[in-house]
Amino acid sequence: MPSLFRFRRFRTRLLLIILGLLAAALGASYILLARANRANAIAHIESSLTNALRVFQYSAAVQQDRISQSAAILSTDWPLRELYLQPTLDVETLNSLLLSYVERLHVPVVGAFDTDQTLLTTTLVGMTDADAGAFRHLITKADEEATDFATGFAYLQGKLYCLVVSPFYAPRPVIIGWIGGAFPIDDAFAFGLKRTTQADITFIGAPGGGDRRVLASTLSRNQAETVVALLPTAITDAEHTTTEVIDGEPFVTLHAPLRLIGDEPVRIELQRSLNAELAPARELENTILFISIAALITASLVALGVARGVSQPVQALAEHTEVIARGDYTARLQSTRADEFGQLAASFNRMSEGLAERDRVRDLLDKNVSPEIAAQLMRDGAILGGEERVVTILFADLRGFTPLSERLPPRELIGILNRFLDRMSAEIERHGGVIDKFIGDAIMAMFGAPVPQADAADQALRAALGMEQALVRLNAELSAEGYPELAIGIGINTAAVVAGNIGSHRRLNYSVIGDGVNVAARLETLTRNPEYHTNILVSSATLAAAQGVYLTRALGAVTVKGRTEPVQIHAVDGLKNSETERVVT
Repeated sequence: MPSLFRFRRFRTRLLLIILGLLAAALGASYILLARANRANAIAHIESSLTNALRVFQYSAAVQQDRISQSAAILSTDWPLRELYLQPTLDVETLNSLLLSYVERLHVPVVGAFDTDQTLLTTTLVGMTDADAGAFRHLITKADEEATDFATGFAYLQGKLYCLVVSPFYAPRPVIIGWIGGAFPIDDAFAFGLKRTTQADITFIGAPGGGDRRVLASTLSRNQAETVVALLPTAITDAEHTTTEVIDGEPFVTLHAPLRLIGDEPVRIELQRSLNAELAPARELENTILFISIAALITASLVALGVARGVSQPVQALAEHTEVIARGDYTARLQSTRADEFGQLAASFNRMSEGLAERDRVRDLLDKNVSPEIAAQLMRDGAILGGEERVVTILFADLRGFTPLSERLPPRELIGILNRFLDRMSAEIERHGGVIDKFIGDAIMAMFGAPVPQADAADQALRAALGMEQALVRLNAELSAEGYPELAIGIGINTAAVVAGNIGSHRRLNYSVIGDGVNVAARLETLTRNPEYHTNILVSSATLAAAQGVYLTRALGAVTVKGRTEPVQIHAVDGLKNSETERVVT
């Protein structure tokens, strides 16, 4: 029966094609999912490594702040001052004093210099005056810039340190010497960062112009040496990420430079395991793979059952056709089915009755397959650009955060910072302000953009007063919890600026730029001046634009950094009501 054999072969091929297409679809879905998971994992790691780099920079800045404050404490110490003022300096006694300060102030390395930048003594054993070039560089920098401290990174005895120098006054502004401090960037420092960021970190440098070597790392020694070997000969100064295989395991690495005093930059290598990041996704992929295989097996069994249910009546029809072809018109199909096949069997039987005088019967079967139609989605692109608009800009900065950061672990520190930013942001948004960005523990906000506000200046002033009151409430909570109180400085300026989408076609940020923004930032910095006795400084332009009546004090004209024309500034102490009482809304 050749026709029956051909039908069975066709049925088998059709079944294999359907199962093959299903298997290909499931396999393609699995591959696409795995690729998407890998891309998402790499993107997440890159973001976390960037955050880890910012944590390192912040931690170094906190340490520099702490050492500079310790140096300031030393500069007021009476025994140390008496030693410096003696006609003949007792170096041995000076060294003994510095060693005691190391224990009291927890500054690992302390050194004393005279006004000629000569190293008098240091707590770092083996360090000579010839090794103190980095300290002298910072002394020259602080002297030229007339600042109370200067910081930088450098090698000391072949190891990486963060250095701080501060002048020793007796009295101010007479400088009778210099105090230098340093803390090592070593394995302990690296592991501290890893506990905070969950990222491995390696510092690689070439002290004295020699070969690159590991200065500090959270990796094993073999892994760290592999990282050194993978570094290219020519290293770019720009931050960038790569995916590298270390001891058979893929790592995503963020490469960043750390500039040194008088030496080639140190390389900071921040890494996270791609396998560890992909572990949850791999479990999901395996689950999906198992479900897909189970679905394929189930579909095969179902398809086989359907094929048999279809093929059996077709086979019976084919056999009956062969019987009729042989000229036997008396045979009848026996079928109890009520579906289309049962109807077909009845038709065949009727056809057999009508073929008594005919020699053959022809059967024609057509199949039509309709093609699928795909629709293309159109997306609108974002437009870069801006417009000139009069906006009131507010800058707010947290005071007293450095002492708090010295005594608290990072998690508690971040918790308090988030509480502060949350309370301050709530006041800004309550008065219609828009948070432009968070800059560490500082906030930049704008009133009058992107949505125009007729009373933008008033809303900014009321928001600032509300922030003061919100901080009072927050300080009460912190005090009850045993934390020290926080302080705030706020600068407000109203000016014509350019507002709009700034950035690239891949990433945009709505912001404002212009001289007015810089003035607001400088006013916030001026609140640190204790002579002003205020937390809020505003420009005369803001008061002129405000419609409310405020308790203010004119502080005269000041020349802010980056601007030649002076700015009239005012302290804001409250909002007047009809009886000129201080109120805050």
